[in-house]
Amino acid sequence: MKPFFYLFIGLMIITLKLFARERPNVLFIAIDDLNDWVHCLNGHPQAKTPNIDRLASQGTLFTNAHCQAPLCGPSRASVLSGMYPFNSGNYFQVADNDIKKANDKTINIEFMPDYFEKFGYKTMGVGKIYHNGDKSKTFDQYGGMFSIYGPMPAKRLHYDPSWFPDKKGYTHTDWGMFPEHDSMMTDFKSADWAISRLQEKHEKPFFLAVGFVRPHVPWYAPPKWFDLFPVNEIQTPPYKPDDFNDIPEMGKRVSYAPMMPTTEWLIETNQWKDVVQAYLACIAFVDAQIGRVLNELENSDYAKNTIVVLWSDHGYHLGEKNRLAKMAIWERDTRVPLIFRIPGNKQGQRCSAPVQLIDIYPTLVDLCGLKPYQLAQGHSLVPLISKPERHWPFKAISVHGEGNVAIRDRQYRLIQYEDKSMELYDLINDPNEWKNLVYFPQYRKKINELTGELPIEWIPCSEYNSFGFNEYFKIRYPGK
Repeated sequence: MKPFFYLFIGLMIITLKLFARERPNVLFIAIDDLNDWVHCLNGHPQAKTPNIDRLASQGTLFTNAHCQAPLCGPSRASVLSGMYPFNSGNYFQVADNDIKKANDKTINIEFMPDYFEKFGYKTMGVGKIYHNGDKSKTFDQYGGMFSIYGPMPAKRLHYDPSWFPDKKGYTHTDWGMFPEHDSMMTDFKSADWAISRLQEKHEKPFFLAVGFVRPHVPWYAPPKWFDLFPVNEIQTPPYKPDDFNDIPEMGKRVSYAPMMPTTEWLIETNQWKDVVQAYLACIAFVDAQIGRVLNELENSDYAKNTIVVLWSDHGYHLGEKNRLAKMAIWERDTRVPLIFRIPGNKQGQRCSAPVQLIDIYPTLVDLCGLKPYQLAQGHSLVPLISKPERHWPFKAISVHGEGNVAIRDRQYRLIQYEDKSMELYDLINDPNEWKNLVYFPQYRKKINELTGELPIEWIPCSEYNSFGFNEYFKIRYPGK
């Protein structure tokens, strides 16, 4: 009886191993602070992103994808936990190992790498995945964050809020040509680490996460990337000086970033083109690092069995609305690149349905044939990957603090603030969000439709969140 029992166990083990090998690998590429200035998204006419564009041409590009929070910490917490900020209480910056501590709902979170490990995956990560890299220690193997936002010059090149008496708070914001070579950059080292993992032999299916820092501030990159964008040829984004005339006061308070330069200051000092040049240079640089990793995958043994997902944690204003900042819930703050490439699936697909970063978790679980993750609050995008034009009944939801929320459908964006004041924009006919339609009675039906999608319950902000520079939020969340 015992020999038969051991034979049965042995066959079961072999079967499980074979099944595990059939599961697809996952290459999970996260980019920091990249808005929609990607060539294939038509966000800026001078953007140079050939590698992101190539990936989009090989898979499904979601052209109307949005983050759940316009700030690194809560956005990444949402992606990796599967929970909306208004259900977790993680609205602002939160340390990786404090995400689960928010309340009795978050304590049962299974982070994405941990969940894949349950089904036999080897998990590996490098760079900025969570806000602190991997402070929660969820990866089997983590390659580190290197010098995160560096390297830095001995002195700032163009901007420091401490130089100005009217600026409050701290930011890494600065721009210019530094350092001399790509190999000195954090993202180059992260790409090297990921390439080394793709060159290794893996007995189990893997989940490889690669977190790139640029174009997060400071906007430093080697000179050759700036050379791609002659500053005298730079096109600045649309700016309307009286844009805020029809924006409610709460919208101004919520979006205020007192440590950041304004567009008016950049115009006065003749530096706006320099800033746009630097941001475009950083995007071109990080695109090249993404290309290095994708090239290695395509030349590896894993090319035909690896799903690739690429996303950015939130958008960024580069002068629109007199802002050089994230941390607001207009279109440029929340719209992000999102691409899925699945081996053997149709190529060159574009989908305009309103989707969300929170959808990544259930989509990857679905694509890899894993048991559904019960806490996932997003929706699997597999139906849209299969048929991009199909009806999609869901909306994209982005929040910035309790009660401040944007609802996005295929054409409109409704913003409601904590005091119930609103903005409504037609993104097809008014892509710059210059005309607040909430005051026009003919849009009442649309407003009623979108307000029906607003969150019903708002979990209080976690005591582990921090957000100190904005006066409104300092009063709203004392001690945060």
